[in-house]
Amino acid sequence: MTTDDPNRLTLGEDTALVLIDLQTGILGMPIARPAPEILEKGIALAEAFRAHRLPVVLVKVAWSPDGGDLPTANVDRPGPAAAPPPAFSEIPAELAALGDAVVTKRHWGAFTGTELDLQLRRRGIHRIVLAGISTSAGVESTARTAWELSYDLVFAEDATADTDADSHAHTFGKIFPRIGKVSSTDEVIAALRSPS
Repeated sequence: MTTDDPNRLTLGEDTALVLIDLQTGILGMPIARPAPEILEKGIALAEAFRAHRLPVVLVKVAWSPDGGDLPTANVDRPGPAAAPPPAFSEIPAELAALGDAVVTKRHWGAFTGTELDLQLRRRGIHRIVLAGISTSAGVESTARTAWELSYDLVFAEDATADTDADSHAHTFGKIFPRIGKVSSTDEVIAALRSPS
């Protein structure tokens, strides 16, 4: 991301787009921004990355039909008690495209117990543009691990949403500026068009 202007975003061939949980069941939940808007931004980002022949990774959360791989931690606010139906994990047809990598996770973060790191490293990826739902859970958990794995991070704020507006604001105001660059969908797409 180094240019004459240190604040100017540039994205090169070592960049991948990782979209978190833009799937039917999550998009149907109450979130602080309209779900169609988040999906539209995700589609715009994915199309731009594909146009530049850069990897698109669609991450979805799903569990076995018997629920045997659901998180079992003893917490005050537990997750689902049973596995949702298969339709919950379907990626909308207008988002998916042939050639995208699809990673299935069973925790908040997309790296835990998945092949995401392998998929990225084998493609020579060192920088990730990250977006999706929800900001303070799946997106932030993925971002923290990516940062610990030494990936450079760019966050498309307007393509990311949470069930709680305050949680979204906290993550983008306090956490993400410490581990990456906060940007927008338009800025990311413009950076793809600009020479590095």
